[in-house]
Amino acid sequence: MMKRVYLDYGAATPTHPQVMEVMVPYLGEFFGNPQSLHDWGQEAREAIEEARGKVASLIGGQPEEIILTSSGTEANNLALKGVAWAQERKGKHIVTSQIEHHSVLHSLKSLERQGFTYTSVPVDRYGLVDPTSVEEAITEETILVSIMHANNEAGTIEPIGEIAEIAKTHGLPFHTDAVQTVGTIPIDVEGLGVDLLSLAGQGFYGPKGVGALYIRGRTRIIPFIDGGIQEGGRRAGTENVAGIVGLGVAAELAERKMANRANHLTPLRDRLIEGLLEIDGVYLTGHPTQRLPGHVSVVVEYVEGEAMLLSLSLKGVAASSGSACTSQALKASHVLEAMGIDPSLAQGSLLLTLGMGNSMEDVNYFLEVLPPIVKRLRELSPLYHQ
Repeated sequence: MMKRVYLDYGAATPTHPQVMEVMVPYLGEFFGNPQSLHDWGQEAREAIEEARGKVASLIGGQPEEIILTSSGTEANNLALKGVAWAQERKGKHIVTSQIEHHSVLHSLKSLERQGFTYTSVPVDRYGLVDPTSVEEAITEETILVSIMHANNEAGTIEPIGEIAEIAKTHGLPFHTDAVQTVGTIPIDVEGLGVDLLSLAGQGFYGPKGVGALYIRGRTRIIPFIDGGIQEGGRRAGTENVAGIVGLGVAAELAERKMANRANHLTPLRDRLIEGLLEIDGVYLTGHPTQRLPGHVSVVVEYVEGEAMLLSLSLKGVAASSGSACTSQALKASHVLEAMGIDPSLAQGSLLLTLGMGNSMEDVNYFLEVLPPIVKRLRELSPLYHQ
């Protein structure tokens, strides 16, 4: 039987067994609508509020500051559109970066069609945003700053605390897309100074299809889903009770086990990087040290990323090329392009994200099967022979 190695935890983590166990009763026995006043409804309501508290605890916020959503994408949409609409009498300009997730970039494009404008600040070759460039982009019309906490493709962790301080100095709300970091590295919204923060359950062994948006105290926001009074009137729609309960337990486990998880992943990551860089024509992308504990991203000369993924899959290895949302796009990653990587080289992007199901044996297996794949694919490349 062929060995199977999953190296795509950045796209989705398996739901933790304890999380699945607590979710099941809310699919059957405790099926009530949380908005109903009878016992069935109130049992569901209590479960949601308990989960909300666990999510708040994970990031150092207060339960009433957590708005439960269907995903990190929805949380990003709510943050950007909600604040923009609430602040449009003050101005219509937003500051962001060139490497944001598509849920941020496409939200900004949507707002642009409504008369808003935005400035995307550049990053350096490591994918780092310079806080000075954020400050220089702020104008009298600026109403929001949104910079992601860590990039899903490069793995680079951004200086969010410094950028949040700049936004605060200018009296602006600051949002960060923390889908890649919540549950992976310690986060304290008070310490970071953020006003809005997006997260999603599938990033830390919770269920897919559930996320949250942290909204600090008096930050004004207008909902973009019309309907009932759920989530304090800021996010309508019948709640996904089982998913929310699962998110709460996943958050509780992440808070308790985060340090152990990082201690497990970091040596695997470092060995993977070391082994990859021993292959001729392989280059690390993202910051060499200021990166997520289980994240490895490289580009490979004279090889297309899609061809590598298919060849690796035949060897039982699951990997990625760019983000999960763009892996089917036949163009170079906007993140790698922003980092100044030549488009032809960026086509050879390989993204490997480790999780708790991985071992050093998995890493060694990958480092054993990849070099022959690269060699074979290069032999087929006319550019390599030139």
